[in-house]
Amino acid sequence: MTGLDLTRRKFIGNCCAAVGATGILSALAQLRVIGAVAADTSGGDYKALVCLFLYGGNDSNNVIIPYDSAGYASYAAQRTALAIAQESLLPITPKTYSDGRQYALHPSLVEVQGLFAQGQLGFLANTGTLTYPTTLTQYNSGTANLPPQLFSHADQQVQWQSSIPDQPFQTGWGGRLADVISALNSNSAISMSISLAGQNSFQVGNVVSQYAVSPSGAVTLNGTTGGAINPIRYSTQLDLLNQQEANLFQAAFSNLTSSAISDATLLNSVLANAATLTTTFPTTSLGSQLQMIARLISAAPALGLNRQIFFASLGGFDTHTVELATQAPLLVQVSQALSAFYNATVELGVAGQVTAFTASDFSRTYNTNGNGADHGWGSHHLIMGGAVAGGDIYGKMPSLLLGGPDDTGRGRWIPSTSVDQYSATLASWFGVSPANLPVVLPNIGRFPTDNLGFMNGT
Repeated sequence: MTGLDLTRRKFIGNCCAAVGATGILSALAQLRVIGAVAADTSGGDYKALVCLFLYGGNDSNNVIIPYDSAGYASYAAQRTALAIAQESLLPITPKTYSDGRQYALHPSLVEVQGLFAQGQLGFLANTGTLTYPTTLTQYNSGTANLPPQLFSHADQQVQWQSSIPDQPFQTGWGGRLADVISALNSNSAISMSISLAGQNSFQVGNVVSQYAVSPSGAVTLNGTTGGAINPIRYSTQLDLLNQQEANLFQAAFSNLTSSAISDATLLNSVLANAATLTTTFPTTSLGSQLQMIARLISAAPALGLNRQIFFASLGGFDTHTVELATQAPLLVQVSQALSAFYNATVELGVAGQVTAFTASDFSRTYNTNGNGADHGWGSHHLIMGGAVAGGDIYGKMPSLLLGGPDDTGRGRWIPSTSVDQYSATLASWFGVSPANLPVVLPNIGRFPTDNLGFMNGT
């Protein structure tokens, strides 16, 4: 298997990522959640969620920027070397959101500005990991119940993807969402949870296993074609895998590998017969990932999938140094790839049934450490799709004042919206019933609302 590490622990982990929701263990686990999915099986319409994780901590303070004279002057004075020239910013006009300031976008987000103006994209302000709603007074007094390791990359990535920051990691909220909603699919030959960025915490479930594919298609065995000996070797490998094994580890190896091979054969066959997209995608890492996701969406009817959850990612956002030069091309990737992806969903006729959204470790400090910024907390995010109530900012922008009412120090904003609320709004649109929302997001009852209003029809 391409890229396979054959240590026992890593082998099992990699195989679980490469195999769909099949097998005896999955069947037994399915029995435990039949009660949970029963309330969520009333519709047969197609929907897909696409999580785009920006690894490293995207500085969202330079994604949405004050644009009015007073707001920009304050921003420039506090951000110093990280302040972007006002004349290069891309102004936006939210439909309803108003806090007395005007806003603009980073100059790299040309396509995002267009999607926002057309109503296909919205922003969620100042969102982050929280165990409970938290005030600055609680934070400063030490009485706040805080997520552990707030400013740690690894911990915050897992907490964003699990949405349960106050418990050891077991499953991701995307995995629990798939578990609850999987009965809407008529076929489980290929998992409804597909990652274009390798294994991740977001899609870890109890029932539905994440299936990792590459931007070129399903992962297959090396050396199966070309030359006279390769087909013979491949046939012999299949014969060995199909033999009965007395050793449990050998049997698991055989079953998982055989399933991975059959799943890859099926998926690549379906993709080969799918209609060719005319939408042009950028030839970038993110562009290639989203192009394959669009192709997988086009293949959903052939696979019997009415619900799909995808994971894509882009790294490089840990901008402690040279932030301006580093972040700009990354945001160009995000903007161009999202625009192409939206156009592809229009081409496929499913723009109103596919929602893409961003997530990241955290934002970055409002003040600088020279020509970069350090680890922050609350951050702003993009939600895109035909079902999004776009053209607006949701949640509440922070004060953007060092030492102000939202600042825990250096411009690390206390989130005014939790990851739970963000996720719950998406999960409700995806088809999770109110009764089952706590199954997907166990902490949602701690927050004042489970619907932030950025999705139409929820």
